[in-house]
Amino acid sequence: MRSPLPLLTIEEYLHGEADSPVRHEYLGGHIFAMAGASEEHNLIAGNLLALLRPHLRGTDCRVFMSDMKVQIQDHIFYYPDLLVTCNRKDNHRYFKTQPNPIVEILSQSTESLDRREKLTNYQKLESLKEYILVSQDKIQVEIYRQDTPGNWTVQILEAESELTLESVGLTLTMAQIYEDVFNLG
Repeated sequence: MRSPLPLLTIEEYLHGEADSPVRHEYLGGHIFAMAGASEEHNLIAGNLLALLRPHLRGTDCRVFMSDMKVQIQDHIFYYPDLLVTCNRKDNHRYFKTQPNPIVEILSQSTESLDRREKLTNYQKLESLKEYILVSQDKIQVEIYRQDTPGNWTVQILEAESELTLESVGLTLTMAQIYEDVFNLG
């Protein structure tokens, strides 16, 4: 005997997520539990937050970490590792709809999802200018950048490179991003 999988409405998802001890992403009525993060993942996310927050102070831009959802169209919610929104009207308490850059820190369990499904879905956001994938196992950052509407390029950065976040006017070294993760001298 087969039992249908129950589909949640967005309202049911958001209500359940507010009280849940485990974070879930939402895709067309289905929810998927989020895995925990490694030490390296946390250090990289913390480094990026520590660099972005003071840079954005005094602007309309705000940076959020992994507990803030991004809504894509009307049926997808993801928890990116970091996002920045510069639109003051993007003010829902529990999710954002107008991110400028989004950062995902790659792990073995999320890499294929981040590279395929999330890349494709994030690119549907009109506000998104940059999608950044940061490896936690090696010094490598990929930046997908929308240079004209609908046209995306990718740049792969390694140890001697700098990451320029054009959407917020900030340039970072790999040593800053990977502080306490890898010794870049």
